[in-house]
Amino acid sequence: MWVSTKAQYGLRALVEIGLRAPEAVPLKEVAEAQGISQHYLEQIAAQLRRAGFIRSVRGAKGGYRLACPPERVTALEVVEALEGSLAPVSCIEDPESCAKVGQCSTELLWKRVDLAMRQVLGGTTLKDLIEERKLIEARRLIQLEPTG
Repeated sequence: MWVSTKAQYGLRALVEIGLRAPEAVPLKEVAEAQGISQHYLEQIAAQLRRAGFIRSVRGAKGGYRLACPPERVTALEVVEALEGSLAPVSCIEDPESCAKVGQCSTELLWKRVDLAMRQVLGGTTLKDLIEERKLIEARRLIQLEPTG
């Protein structure tokens, strides 16, 4: 249930790349814009590329682009690609791992937690996150405008 920095940074990197579409974005720029170590981001980008979320572009104007439209990518897909299982306890995905399955008073609780996380992450697209970032930026710009 703990979402690591890998998943957090992976989503933030995808948003940054999506904001600059259709241009290719160098990882150095993504790292600087998001305050992420470039070395760590390179590792994350390799996983995102293997999972089919981004593709690399070579050349002077090279970098990374989204591999598919942001409305077709959910936060759940990204987090699972970077994290693996999201189950809050092992028995949710592997009933063989616990002798108390079917007899545990907290089993239903953990199933509901798992379902809620999957619904929220699965119902949130990369496009939603990009639009949220645009709203945040617009609000920030409005606050910087001089009054008077």
